[in-house]
Amino acid sequence: MPEKTPTSNVSAAQAARWSVGQARQWWEEQDLPVGCNFSPSTAINQLEMWQAETFDLATIDRELGWGAKLGFNTMRIYLHDLLWEQDSQGFLGRIDRVLGCAEAHGIRVLPVLFDDVWNPNPKLGPQPEPHPGRHNSGWVQGPGLPVLQAYPDDPTIPARLANYVKGVVGHFSDDARILMWDVYNEPGGYTHPGGDRVGEACLPLLADVFEWTRSQKPTQPLTSGLWSSPIEPLPEDVPELQLAGSDIVSFHHYGPPDDLVEFVGKLEETTQRPLFCTEYLARQMKSLFQTHLPIFSERRIGAINWGLVSGRTQTICPWWSWFEDEPPTEPEIWFHDILRADGTPFDPEEESFLRVFLGASNPNADKPSS
Repeated sequence: MPEKTPTSNVSAAQAARWSVGQARQWWEEQDLPVGCNFSPSTAINQLEMWQAETFDLATIDRELGWGAKLGFNTMRIYLHDLLWEQDSQGFLGRIDRVLGCAEAHGIRVLPVLFDDVWNPNPKLGPQPEPHPGRHNSGWVQGPGLPVLQAYPDDPTIPARLANYVKGVVGHFSDDARILMWDVYNEPGGYTHPGGDRVGEACLPLLADVFEWTRSQKPTQPLTSGLWSSPIEPLPEDVPELQLAGSDIVSFHHYGPPDDLVEFVGKLEETTQRPLFCTEYLARQMKSLFQTHLPIFSERRIGAINWGLVSGRTQTICPWWSWFEDEPPTEPEIWFHDILRADGTPFDPEEESFLRVFLGASNPNADKPSS
């Protein structure tokens, strides 16, 4: 069978995705998704969140309740292929329990299947302790750059990853607790800020994951968030393929409001599809709830910020903390996240804004799921 070219990948993805009309109708039937990228404060990465030994459902349940109390109705949550390899049935069971917690709090979930950001060599088992004062020091790629580099030549890799995607998506393909599938986070990303990049090595898997996910006939739409590198432009084939395969067009944006308005205006004009910002909030970069949520709401754009509760990911520290060797202290202004581990807010005025703007009145917010 001849190897697919980028052009053929794009054509296949475009032919299979929902029509613009279908996507718009589905979007109008949903409550506007607003929420955050969620990892419990006790987990340093995806593996620590989901592995049986460190799966902390009590914390997950409590923190999802806090998110609901702010007015959030959606959580974007990362999965990992190694978890399927480790214990597929146990992994599915734990996903089901988290979905149950989320549903009890009036929240739907946006699972992420693959990720090209940070540590390129993920390993099962005990995860490292956080590097003091460093943003997301223990996050891992999935499947990881070495796997992607071997992907075209080792047929066992596509088979293994296809089993993971089809197994997870197939199990939950008609589950109303799942809002949509984010098939690949920041394809072509970096081992760390300024580090080695995945680049075009992601393209074969990016094409395949759209195909594998659709093969399970999910009732939920598919997406992969557009993003840009401040260090080096992405290969054009990456966003082209993301757009070609996405039913709902999602994107990441960490800049000021004027830049956001310009960016979404271009997307609205060129795609005609519903828009969903699946990463924002970087306070030092003028990406704020008070400035951005009104823009999203007015244009009916979904909005998911990075982070809920400060914890082992240390995303209250900025990206550039990777280049600093200062004694670790809590930043005066948090980069991401909203709440401390005891549920109190970093900024009470910000918390008040969220509750008022989102009309937080969820009667199940504080109710444990079981």
